[in-house]
Amino acid sequence: MESIEQKGLVLSAYEEKQKARNYTFVLRNEIVVALGEVLIVTQADLNSGSLTSVEYALKMGKKVYTLPHRINESLGTQKLVQEGLIEAIYDIDTFVNIFAKTSFIKPLKDDFLEYCQGSPTYDEAVLKYSDKVFEYELLGKIQIKNGKVFVL
Repeated sequence: MESIEQKGLVLSAYEEKQKARNYTFVLRNEIVVALGEVLIVTQADLNSGSLTSVEYALKMGKKVYTLPHRINESLGTQKLVQEGLIEAIYDIDTFVNIFAKTSFIKPLKDDFLEYCQGSPTYDEAVLKYSDKVFEYELLGKIQIKNGKVFVL
């Protein structure tokens, strides 16, 4: 938490020392919904807490999506789809294209990837760019092989 506070952002509707309780998650979810452009609810039963998040999103004028389910599964989201309040995602490519933005702007220079073009050792890369090595590896931009860093 301290690292996130120093390098990132921590938002809370509660005082600093207040511990999380069951009832605090509803307000937390309202903050999470407010931060997003849309809401995707993968599953929600009729009395699910996820439906509260859907209510927040709809009140905020946000689009809400869900995944299709078999009959008698995720009855909460199925009911909302039937009522026309949320949309089901039937084809991932079509869904992604709704939000895909084409940009003709030249990408910004990436010092880390340029550095990795020289295939530094893992240790050298971590010393110079500790915060990016793991992130870029997870994103599939680099690969660590035989103790060296390679750009993919």
